[in-house]
Amino acid sequence: MSMKALHARKERRIPEWKLRVVEELTELFTKYPVVGIADLTGMPTKQVQLIRKKFRKQIVFKVAKKRLILRAAEKAGLDPSKIEPLLLGSTMLLFTDMNPFKMARLIESVKVPIPAKPGQVTDREIVIPEGDTGITPGPMLSVFGKLRIPYEIRKGTVYVKKDTVVAKPGDTISPELAGLLQQLGIMPFEVGLTIKAAIDHGTIIPREDLIVDLEDIKSQVMEAAVEALGLAAEIVFAPIPEAVEVALTKAERELIALVGETGFLTPDVAEYAVRRAASELLAVVSALGDKAKELGIEEIPVAAPAPAPAEAAEAAEEEKKEEEEEEKEEEVDIGEGLSGLFGF
Repeated sequence: MSMKALHARKERRIPEWKLRVVEELTELFTKYPVVGIADLTGMPTKQVQLIRKKFRKQIVFKVAKKRLILRAAEKAGLDPSKIEPLLLGSTMLLFTDMNPFKMARLIESVKVPIPAKPGQVTDREIVIPEGDTGITPGPMLSVFGKLRIPYEIRKGTVYVKKDTVVAKPGDTISPELAGLLQQLGIMPFEVGLTIKAAIDHGTIIPREDLIVDLEDIKSQVMEAAVEALGLAAEIVFAPIPEAVEVALTKAERELIALVGETGFLTPDVAEYAVRRAASELLAVVSALGDKAKELGIEEIPVAAPAPAPAEAAEAAEEEKKEEEEEEKEEEVDIGEGLSGLFGF
């Protein structure tokens, strides 16, 4: 090659359309904080257009050659060496203001139906439903027979007599089945965009970190909330009303247990003390087994106390009135103690 030809080759200008693409992509990289990188492999053009239409107000979709994307990313201040491994195969860029995790979840939630193709291995059960197919008798009857689909002719068309499974997971779609499904308008499969990664304000988030299990996160948040409430209740963190309520309930329960164990009976703790004593008695009897009878210890069933006679009730009422003042003073002392403890 002559020097003149070499010089002419170096002077060759970059096509105008490439310059426009790079300029447009650079502007998009600069304008939008989040860029999704989606895999277009196996996606029919019609299905891609449907997804574009669905999110046209939230996402800007762009398809371009790898070199042009890398050039635009570099001009926008991004590191092309980190982006290049994500551009293998057929790729689409998604520019948006949305949170990257929300964007990925929304995009991958959209599945578009596609027809079956001959030679395709199905991952699901395919069923021909009962009903009129609209197909006139003729060569197609041999297909129904080959696929073992029960049918009859009704009013000049083929009628499927019952729901029939024509393919199971792992089966290969035959040309006859693919043709019949297409004629019946049955599209048994679905496709959607697969997000390979996202760029959030210059930070690359790989797919394994981008696609999250919302139920698992919800469970973790709820567990953390329960633990936080338990900690707040333990330290009696006053700004959280729920924590104070839990702390007061716990304190009341522990107070009743303490008073019951000391033998200092009040109307509030009497039932607890009796039940505790009965429970301990049953435990001792159970542990001793047959020796309990030898020692003269018998299991005594605990029954609900019988209603007191009118005279006993009146006497108890009088006794209660006489002790009210003392009990009130004791309750005030306990309340003041709890108030000091909880900082109220």
